[in-house]
Amino acid sequence: MVKKIAQFIKPLTVIILTILCILPLNACAAAEASKTASDDQIYQQRTVHNPDGIGKFYMGREIAQVMGYQGASWLERPSRGMEEKSARLVNNLDLKPTDIVADIGAGTGYISFRIAPLVPQGKVLAVDVQPEMINFLELNKQEKKIANVEPVLGSIDNPNLPENSVDLVVMVDAYHEFAYPREMMQGIVKALKPGGRTVSIEYRGENPLIPIKGLHKMTQKQVKKEMAAVGLVWKETKDMLPQQHLMVFEKKSQI
Repeated sequence: MVKKIAQFIKPLTVIILTILCILPLNACAAAEASKTASDDQIYQQRTVHNPDGIGKFYMGREIAQVMGYQGASWLERPSRGMEEKSARLVNNLDLKPTDIVADIGAGTGYISFRIAPLVPQGKVLAVDVQPEMINFLELNKQEKKIANVEPVLGSIDNPNLPENSVDLVVMVDAYHEFAYPREMMQGIVKALKPGGRTVSIEYRGENPLIPIKGLHKMTQKQVKKEMAAVGLVWKETKDMLPQQHLMVFEKKSQI
């Protein structure tokens, strides 16, 4: 009888030990599956989408295709100042002479070089993800002889700026093209000093008459939702530009 019990217990013990060994692996697999599900909740990829977009959706919005460096001449078009009231835009950023400003998606530096004279004791960090645009920035810096503009090569998910180093972040018609808007904005928030501001300038998505492709416009509601997701607080919207919203957000003292 004892011998029969021993024969029964031995395989049972093996089974129990096997289950105990497998459990941690299942826990790891579950954790990894949870992480993947979490990532999927941030971004969704769709095969059927707007041809002007990349098929990647964030908070209900399809991300627009990036305007490549081949369009640099359009950024510097002579009519831009009149069309967009660029001087009015820059003069409404409430800049201090000592401000450190980051121009994200700076392109050729059209806005950066207009901000620079207003921060003579500060500087402008002109951030772009395209090395070709960085080359344009360097050439324009030499030509204009403006020393307080510093080109910075960012990545598609990181502006590559030091933590707590920036007073103001400006994004002029750029945010809607960020391939990783959540990660990019998290990097921007880290770079902002406590109480620092982010200014988002986007063509008004509420107005179908503005002759800009739909994915290259944004509504106030959508911008507020996406900025709130990274802890930025909406302060005001200045609608003194012909076709764009100028929306001001602030970093809390503690996020």
